[in-house]
Amino acid sequence: MSKRLLKSGMIVSAMTLISRVLGLVRDVVVANLMGAGASADVFFFANKIPNFLRRLFAEGAFSQAFVPVLTEYHASKDLDKTRQLIARAAGTLGVIVSIVTILGVLGSGVVTALFGFGWFLDWLNGGPSAEKFELASLILKITFPYLWFITFVALSGAILNTLGQFAVSSFTPVFLNVMIILSAWFIAPQLDQPEIGLAIGVFIGGLVQFLFQIPFLIKAGVMVKPQWGWRDPGVVKIRTLMIPALFGVSVSQINLLFDTFIASFLQTGSISWLYYSDRLLEFPLGLFGIAIATVILPALSRKHIDAHNDGFAQTMDWGVRMVTLLGVPAMLGLMVLAKPMLMVLFMRGEFSAQDVQFASMSLMAYASGLLNFMLIKVLAPGYYSRQDTKTPVKYGIIAMVTNMVFNAIFAWFYGYVGLAIATALSALVNMSLLYRGLHRAGVYQLTQRTIVFMMKLLVAGGLMVAAILSQLEAMDVWLSWTLLERGTTLAALIGLGAGVYLLTLLILGVRLKDLKAATE
Repeated sequence: MSKRLLKSGMIVSAMTLISRVLGLVRDVVVANLMGAGASADVFFFANKIPNFLRRLFAEGAFSQAFVPVLTEYHASKDLDKTRQLIARAAGTLGVIVSIVTILGVLGSGVVTALFGFGWFLDWLNGGPSAEKFELASLILKITFPYLWFITFVALSGAILNTLGQFAVSSFTPVFLNVMIILSAWFIAPQLDQPEIGLAIGVFIGGLVQFLFQIPFLIKAGVMVKPQWGWRDPGVVKIRTLMIPALFGVSVSQINLLFDTFIASFLQTGSISWLYYSDRLLEFPLGLFGIAIATVILPALSRKHIDAHNDGFAQTMDWGVRMVTLLGVPAMLGLMVLAKPMLMVLFMRGEFSAQDVQFASMSLMAYASGLLNFMLIKVLAPGYYSRQDTKTPVKYGIIAMVTNMVFNAIFAWFYGYVGLAIATALSALVNMSLLYRGLHRAGVYQLTQRTIVFMMKLLVAGGLMVAAILSQLEAMDVWLSWTLLERGTTLAALIGLGAGVYLLTLLILGVRLKDLKAATE
């Protein structure tokens, strides 16, 4: 099993790598075009709202509820029933999302006021951020339909993943990045407000992603005509699982939106600095955490259906080992190389050295929670695969309330950096609760083998940081270099860190067998 999981994980990671690299290119282009000023704040705000809803209706809650049920139908070998479930799930979800999309476009001003309340107050009182509110309301009308497209993209991806075709859905996000890049090059420069051009790129990107997956669904024989099926037994089971999951799986997104709400009261640039920090965090999170979670959810669902409890725990343990192996160096690397990475990737055009300084502080704060974010992605499927969506909701409520309390405390003292600190701490709370719940239920607990493995990773990570810091020059020196010099030096530092990390693991006795399940 673990060989198949490892192969699937490598496929998803490879496709995700292409998407994430293009995502970084996209952010470089956007940073060059708009920097971290008011226009950037508005675009990132208007892009964040449909992406938040995407997590609810598409990739997050829906997928976590849909995949276990679809796996159950698929395991019965009855293709007609499976196709009927897909048709009715697509039709029911489609009607709901269509209504939400129409309301979002028509009521963009209300949505903007809700999540950008600081800008709304300025608009009411003629303050300096009044234009931000008006522009955000306009751009949201363009970006909101992305929700409709990406919902069906996620539905198609969940179907293909259940059938074992992981590459298609993992590659699909590439098209969004390509469309935004092309829009930044060819549309935005022709407009007085370039952020509108980027919003058009988001709309086109959603459409292209939607069209791309259709031929693969036809080839797999699961392209069906959507039907309304609110009372269909399969749909009832999906929505019963999905309703609590709407909250549980989207806690981190709600926290980020709450960060945006508070940031609208802070200095101009706060939303942008948090955005660029989050984008660098999302690179390893998507490449490793989400990729591994994507392949283990169907596997865990099958183990649960087959009542294979030992295999279930072993699959979970494999996922934990994999994310810690990759998450420890990613977390420490982002923290110690925050400024060099931001300088190399974004410091050009409108993105200044001051923006690097400000964004690096929030990046270090966010990065401190990276491993916990990744572990959440692996531990949560331990509940959803067993069709238990209620327990993560309880933990999600606790984590969200904790985040709000931390926001109030840390934002008061540290501004936008405090928001990142609060998000990282709430991830620790969420991860701890998820693990404790699995442990108490007798579903999963860390094996001695994995605990020893993780201790070796921490030792290797510590030596990696020491090696990088011994060669890291001061920021003033980096500022005096050309882009080529910065890039080559950063690559050398990353190579040095990776080399020390891997060599230390080899010396400590870590071998390929440690990445395999205990059944082998």
